[in-house]
Amino acid sequence: MKGYDGDNHIDVLRSFLEIPLGSADGVFDRFLEIPGAIYRGEGLERFLYIRGARSNKVLLVAHADTYWDREYGDDPGPAHEIKIENGEIRAVDDQFGLGADDRAGCAMLWLLKDLGHSLLVTNGEEHGQQGSSWLMSDNKDIAEEINQDHQFVIEFDRRNGRDFKCYDVGTDKFRSYVTDKTGYTEPDRGSTTDIRTLCREVTGVNLSVGYYNEHGNQEHLNIAEWEHTLNLCCRWMTERELPGFRKN
Repeated sequence: MKGYDGDNHIDVLRSFLEIPLGSADGVFDRFLEIPGAIYRGEGLERFLYIRGARSNKVLLVAHADTYWDREYGDDPGPAHEIKIENGEIRAVDDQFGLGADDRAGCAMLWLLKDLGHSLLVTNGEEHGQQGSSWLMSDNKDIAEEINQDHQFVIEFDRRNGRDFKCYDVGTDKFRSYVTDKTGYTEPDRGSTTDIRTLCREVTGVNLSVGYYNEHGNQEHLNIAEWEHTLNLCCRWMTERELPGFRKN
């Protein structure tokens, strides 16, 4: 399938999950390898944006921080060892969680990076969407581009295997479109994530990437569910014509 090397995608997932939990630097360093990356800010108020080359492009979003970075302060923390058993990935040390929220989403962005869509990696999502809020308030050029130059926004930062959530940044028409493309269901419209900050004019959706028990030491990732979202989005994002959806 065009878009990623199916033989190594688990290795890519593993490489993101093994980044130390206490710092987002390892994630940003990885995406800075991509030509044209725009990197701004510092600390929790930072982001990395890569403009897509397609004429009808989608913005793909994930956040680099984890819930567990607050345990380390400025220390990235020790090496993060993971184990794969019975189709699931867990941390070897169960003092903290796996960090699949949202390193699993970051791995998905990396594997979809060659499809011509825009990529956005934020920081500080677990601290009240600080990176995306700073983007929107202090980076007018990128904020306008996100909302004016994209058909819609997909964030990969949702628990479970077959959920989507549009919160208050989706329309009935867009929800029907997402349901048709994914077969996923929307359990409710509560809670929040970066798309609620980013999507002022354009619609957005947050898709399940297969993690469970986030923010707890029993956090784990179901590999088959992560792969399912990856594969369906690879097919979806390679469609020649992608419709545009506005909030109003």
